[in-house]
Amino acid sequence: MAMQRPIKYQYETSPRKLQPEYRPVKKKYPPKSTAQKPKNTSQKISAQKREGRRKLVISLAVLFATIFAISYRNSQIDEAFRKGEEMKQAYLNIEKENDQLKVDIENSLNYSNIETVAKEKLGMQKLSNKQTVYVNLPKRDYIQPATENVVIDENKGFFTKILDSIKSLF
Repeated sequence: MAMQRPIKYQYETSPRKLQPEYRPVKKKYPPKSTAQKPKNTSQKISAQKREGRRKLVISLAVLFATIFAISYRNSQIDEAFRKGEEMKQAYLNIEKENDQLKVDIENSLNYSNIETVAKEKLGMQKLSNKQTVYVNLPKRDYIQPATENVVIDENKGFFTKILDSIKSLF
């Protein structure tokens, strides 16, 4: 019997399963000792648990620190905003008081208020005819001419000063 080549395609209702040309080789590993296996795996599992817990604790600490930093920053911003609002309110109060003082000063500067203050606080009174003193002056001009000559120093050149000093000698 000669070997027939397998037909790759079969046109029936139930085709047969094609076998792959390549079959992977399964390596057999040497068996591990069973006595150390439970001890080793439990140590590995407990080390993995500890590592997982440590990562969880570190991530929770970082998360808490981040949330704390954000809330602290927001509280600082709120505090600065509150101080700014207080300063703005104080400025508006001072400005209102300043305007009120300006109005009070303008009202107190009228003639009747000045007269009342002068009479009551300073004891002043209006001028009467008995207190008026008239002075007669002669109709002469009392302006006197200047007695000294005014000399204006100008910034003269060197040669001009020498010529002036020579002229003053003669």
